Amino acid sequence: MNNLINEQFSETVFSRIFQWYNEPSNWSINNETNRLVIYTDSKTDYWQKTGYGFEADNGHFLYAEVSGDFTIATKVNFYPKNQYDQAGLMIRCSKHCWIKTSVEYEIDEPSRLGVVTNNGYSDWSVQDFPKDLNSVTLRIKREGSDYTVEYFDSYNWKLLRLTHLTEGENETIKAGIYACSPKGKGYKTEFEYITIEHLK
Repeated sequence: MNNLINEQFSETVFSRIFQWYNEPSNWSINNETNRLVIYTDSKTDYWQKTGYGFEADNGHFLYAEVSGDFTIATKVNFYPKNQYDQAGLMIRCSKHCWIKTSVEYEIDEPSRLGVVTNNGYSDWSVQDFPKDLNSVTLRIKREGSDYTVEYFDSYNWKLLRLTHLTEGENETIKAGIYACSPKGKGYKTEFEYITIEHLK
């Protein structure tokens, strides 16, 4: 693979290749730890219709526009406060077609991983995540319109989801990191890096 982007948050600003969709009110780069720190605004989320009729498209999303086949990865440290606090990776073709993968906080149950949205309807594929862990390494591989979603369990990459998006084939799409809080504000997340690598 040929490296495309390797953002380590080692400078006071991130690469100009990235831009915000719904920039959070409170974020910074910590140059002592080399991490992007985000405190989420309240009532921010990505979800479309399924189960509740609820629609939201206002989460915090830092993205680059990427074409071709690629792999994107990040490590995120999280300190949840409210139910459904979440932060991780996002692939976005449009408001109605995207993937988000993260640890979604539950108060009295195990936290969960994974949502896919096609044709304006969200599909929540839940997988338990240990409540005593506060960091996760995630990656998504794009091959055409097919996507492999994985997380690292300290020893191996584990498959979370193999899915297909109905939009974006052979098109430039948005890929990056996201964070949101459907309920209360102030969820703290720290992203250690973003890497995006082209597939040969």
